[in-house]
Amino acid sequence: MISDSKKEEIRDAADLVEVVSDYVKLKKSGSSYKGLCPFHDEKTPSFHVTPRLRIYKCFGCGASGDVFNFIMEMEGVGFTEALRSLAERYQISLPEQDTQEYDEAQYLREGIYHALRFAGVYYHNRLKESDEAKRARSYLKERGYKQKTIRRFGLGYAPSKGEALYEAASDTGINEEYLEEAGLIKPSKRGEGFYDTFRGRLMFPIFNPSGKVIAFAGRVLGDKDTAKYINSPNTEVYNKSEVVYAVNFAKHAIRRNDEAILVEGYTDVLTLHQEGVEQAVATSGTSLTPGQMKTIHRFGDRITMVYDSDTAGQQAMSRGINIALAEGMDVRLMSLPEGDDPDSFVRQFGAESFQEQKRQKAEDFVAYMVHRAQEDGRWEDPMEKKKVVHNILDSIAEIPDAMTRETFVQHLNKFAKDFYDRTLYNELKKKLQEKKKRRKREVKRQQREKQREERRRSDRSESKTAASSPEKKKKKPVQQGKLPEYEKEIIRLMLMYGHEMVEYIGSFCNGDHFEHEQLGKFYEDIIQRHREDKSIDVETYAEADHPFPELVGEIVLERHSVSDRHEEKTGLSFKRDHNPYQTAKGALKALKIHYLDRTHEQLSRQQIGADEEEKQEIADMLKEVGRQRALIQKSSLHELFPDPDSDKEQPYTEKVFEYKPKKPLD
Repeated sequence: MISDSKKEEIRDAADLVEVVSDYVKLKKSGSSYKGLCPFHDEKTPSFHVTPRLRIYKCFGCGASGDVFNFIMEMEGVGFTEALRSLAERYQISLPEQDTQEYDEAQYLREGIYHALRFAGVYYHNRLKESDEAKRARSYLKERGYKQKTIRRFGLGYAPSKGEALYEAASDTGINEEYLEEAGLIKPSKRGEGFYDTFRGRLMFPIFNPSGKVIAFAGRVLGDKDTAKYINSPNTEVYNKSEVVYAVNFAKHAIRRNDEAILVEGYTDVLTLHQEGVEQAVATSGTSLTPGQMKTIHRFGDRITMVYDSDTAGQQAMSRGINIALAEGMDVRLMSLPEGDDPDSFVRQFGAESFQEQKRQKAEDFVAYMVHRAQEDGRWEDPMEKKKVVHNILDSIAEIPDAMTRETFVQHLNKFAKDFYDRTLYNELKKKLQEKKKRRKREVKRQQREKQREERRRSDRSESKTAASSPEKKKKKPVQQGKLPEYEKEIIRLMLMYGHEMVEYIGSFCNGDHFEHEQLGKFYEDIIQRHREDKSIDVETYAEADHPFPELVGEIVLERHSVSDRHEEKTGLSFKRDHNPYQTAKGALKALKIHYLDRTHEQLSRQQIGADEEEKQEIADMLKEVGRQRALIQKSSLHELFPDPDSDKEQPYTEKVFEYKPKKPLD
């Protein structure tokens, strides 16, 4: 356990302003700081950080807390993980990690983070050491990338062998579930096993603002007939529509310059950073999205877009204008000479020439759109000119600030002098009204889609339970897919710690609590062996009949820790259960909450079509289930599950939380 004094040491060391600034652009305001809230959409800053009190507060959505709360909310981790993350950042030593209350979502996210971190190190080492990666090393050398840049950005190489990463990760005890959830492996189409997502590619790790690996992009080498880049899929820790490549490296430079430079590719970013242009970022394998622009806006108010000079690059830059304007950004656009991209330009002419080009050539969006039309010969054609002016007014209509809109209408009039001011303002007014109507229609459409999705989920759930009746066993149809982690934990503890642990766990639950049918049968078999005083351990079940050996292999595999093989190789050990009973308590709490949730759902279905008397009986049962769930949720682990030493006389109970109506339901 981490002591209260150690927690206070971390709290004292952690600079709240510095931590929040990883995600929010803060400005000094008296004795506090303020910025745009990261927890809800807003255009006017209502998020305040008060260093003296060491708290943050949003007066828009009500979010508040201390530095621990902020990390937990922004990174989706539990208290202990937030504590350790801050301790690592501020170089504070902590005791070995103890198992705390089991939290399914938290374990999943932490497992994914661990798998991604392992993959990042693995790919980087392969790039440095493997013979197969010689071609990748030559490619980077030819592009002029220094070892310092390669190390800083964590570049790597994915071996072409189909299961290289999967096998290496399995050897160190990483659960395949986390590798799959992280998008690193995929199920084999042949029906068994897995294969690596990235094979034979130069790897670019993608980091979140605080520097954690959250995804990868893999670039093919040579002229192979395949996609040039493939990217990680969306996961629990990675939403590509919100992630900006290299923002973790660029955020401080963006704040210093109050400007982000948005380029098109990963190599553009690497080259610019290597040459000292450190406010460069790129989209994460997608076209620019509002979520990505919001991320950039946290660190600076101005964005300069520098896309490739080819048609695709210029079209992408044009599409990004409205997104940046809608976010309230000061937008500048810069075109490079024909045939150049930021990478090639900087490698040929240097960073100073790039900065000089930006000072001379970067222009606001109105000037950019007019000059593009002039270059294309559209500005001299009356009808084409009208279309260009309409497009510019569409962009101006995206600007949230009325005064800024008026400024740009006046700016447009300098180029389009044959249009009266009043004509431009009237046309803009129409576009604003149309935009308002579109927004209302979109809100209604989203509401209808949400309602349809809720009905679809309800229908799917109802179809699953339609065949069940009150006389049948009260278990939700078994989902024979991934084994629930908390159910695996219970079986693992019983196997690892034998009869005393079986007696402890058995006094608080029974086989009906298990959602997974095979795990429920596994539990009941262990209980039966306990009653008969037979051996209970991994070896016994590893040699038993199907499905026990397969289940044992799945259950005893470490979540994301080093394995016994790793200990043999390195001499480093990892002790998982500092307090096995504490681990059991967390898993038991999760087991009971999930069981009550399924019971509540089942009773709700039974209530449909029941007569009035039966509905009242079921309503009473639903109320009791809800009361029990609330009690379990708010109670501490010790209150729910006393330590065995403090409860020696507690009788062994086989059935708990069983609800029976006064008479059978039809």
